[in-house]
Amino acid sequence: MKIKRSIRQKIILYILSVFVVSFVASVAYIVVTSRKSILNETVEKTSFIAKNSATDIEKFFESNLSITRTLSQAFSIYQTMPADQWQKLFLDMYLPVIEANEHVYIIWDSWEYYGYIPNYTKDYGRILMFILRDGDKYEIAIEERSLDGDPEIYDVFKEKNQDDIWEPYLDVVEDGGRESRLMTTIASPVQVDGKYMGMVGLDVELTALQELVESVGIVEGGFAFLVSPEGVIAGHPNGELISKNIEEVFQIETKEHRLHNRIRKGEEFYFSRGDKQGNNHYMFFSPITVKGVSKSWSLGISVPYNQIMRSANHTLTVSLIVGVVVLTIVILLLVFISNSLTKPIVSITTTLKRMADGEISSKMELTVDSGDEVEEMANALNRSIEGLNNKTEFALDIGRGKLDSELDLLSEQDILGQSLIDMRNSLKDASDEEVKRKEEDRKRAWVNEGLTKFADILRRNNDKIQILSDEIVSDLVKYLKANQAGLFLLEEEDRNDIHFMLTSAYAWDRKKFLNKRIEFSEGLVGACAMEKETIQLTEIPDDYVEITSGLGKATPTYIVLVPLKHEEDVLGVIEIASFRKFEQFEVEFIERIAQSIASTILSVRINARTRALLEQSQQQAEEMLAQEEEMRQNMEELQATQEEMSRKAQEQKQREDELREEFEEKIENLEQEIKKLKKKK
Repeated sequence: MKIKRSIRQKIILYILSVFVVSFVASVAYIVVTSRKSILNETVEKTSFIAKNSATDIEKFFESNLSITRTLSQAFSIYQTMPADQWQKLFLDMYLPVIEANEHVYIIWDSWEYYGYIPNYTKDYGRILMFILRDGDKYEIAIEERSLDGDPEIYDVFKEKNQDDIWEPYLDVVEDGGRESRLMTTIASPVQVDGKYMGMVGLDVELTALQELVESVGIVEGGFAFLVSPEGVIAGHPNGELISKNIEEVFQIETKEHRLHNRIRKGEEFYFSRGDKQGNNHYMFFSPITVKGVSKSWSLGISVPYNQIMRSANHTLTVSLIVGVVVLTIVILLLVFISNSLTKPIVSITTTLKRMADGEISSKMELTVDSGDEVEEMANALNRSIEGLNNKTEFALDIGRGKLDSELDLLSEQDILGQSLIDMRNSLKDASDEEVKRKEEDRKRAWVNEGLTKFADILRRNNDKIQILSDEIVSDLVKYLKANQAGLFLLEEEDRNDIHFMLTSAYAWDRKKFLNKRIEFSEGLVGACAMEKETIQLTEIPDDYVEITSGLGKATPTYIVLVPLKHEEDVLGVIEIASFRKFEQFEVEFIERIAQSIASTILSVRINARTRALLEQSQQQAEEMLAQEEEMRQNMEELQATQEEMSRKAQEQKQREDELREEFEEKIENLEQEIKKLKKKK
């Protein structure tokens, strides 16, 4: 049976139903799409942050491990010197290393007795030497250890005989003179022909890693933490969790996701978890692998799900509010139209049916001259058709991305038109924000890419200052798209002649500036070093510097000078010239690179001094060997002389015996002759 409804009911039922279904479907699609897009973007962004932060921690471990490797390789010649001599020499070499690395608490070594005590047959027993930082002072000591056997952690390292970063441990002092602290040891073995003879270790306070962990930039409510290969939490914003095992903190996740095994294997992974308050979090783990060390650490990042979905929820709320407002307007409009209908409205009904089917066109306008309410209704309908047609064109323009399109409101009460304008303004604001966000992302990606690039350059060339300087200057000019640059290093070996030397230059006016020497307080380079601050110039004197190309010469319009600072010490100045002024993020990038360059140059100079001491010790060892060889030859000649004298003495004795026997025989014969003569008489 066909259900009969009034025109008013039909208008409200049909048009409103179509509108509600379309609205719900549109909102559902927008919400699902935006949530998925935001989640994927957050996963990629957080994974990128985790990788970059893990790289910073890798650099920390690698820089310290390079120190122990350098020392252990240098100390492999200890057998060529007397024990008291190499012990004193090695302790003297530790002092500049610990002074240059404030995060190092103790530098120590361990030497097996069987490696330098003749006829020592036990595989345990050793001597330990160390320098301990105590405020501004340093304590130096030599102790005997492992006389009854090696402790477990040392025995494991000794058996592996390879570089290692030990599990975090609490450094407890028995006399209670200071608080216990969470430490790790970065160690390298001393080998002779592949055999373990001892080790060199740096005891590092994990507060340095805690600062790196806390500096990881993530969304509000998120946090980062550092986990050792065995699951010990070495860095966490909650200090009470530091030194606990990850299994205690994340019991369920450890079993479900096999955290221990995946961290040891150096896997990169993420998963979702719920906390005690019922909130969901996404957890990301990025491996920290150090070349030459078999075990991997891991950097974990936890991001709350509600923070990830905040933008999507906001979009949903705005969409629902706009939808409710529009729906309310449509209902009011429909009620108004239905209450104004009269019987002679066939044409109007036909037009409304076409509108109900979604058709909007200027051809649908009616011409009614009844002079009554029908005419007014027709005129209102015509105006509505015109307004909806304009709104449709306006909406289509917005859909095509023409956010500058204009819409004339039908009246001050044109809520639908105002809502569309508000929607356009919201989309325009969102577009502007998206452009700003992409620009910020571009700058951030540019900086991170540059930091990674120059970190690789510094890691590859950390033993030759000239090669390091040339590559830094060349790549920095190219990366910044500048025109020329120069690197001035401070020369202060002669305290009476402290000056800067142009170590490397790129596209510099060679005739004027190659091999340039600048006094410490001279010019802009000296001012930059003394003030320890970046200097930017936009008004350049004509005779200061020229940029040369195939088209001729020109004076740059912008120069920036950045000091190479390590803590409060200035090691040099880098000067860059360009035809364009750098943006602030580019200047900050140069300042960050300058800090890394200063640290690397300081490390290179320390390594150079270490090599010089090593060469000196090797030369002394060679001289001692030469003296020993000369003494051996003298002993052999003396022994040969003694044997010759002994042989001649033996021959002399034999001759004397023969003469004695001959003399005695003649005496005897003489006596017999005398006796015969007496008998004759």
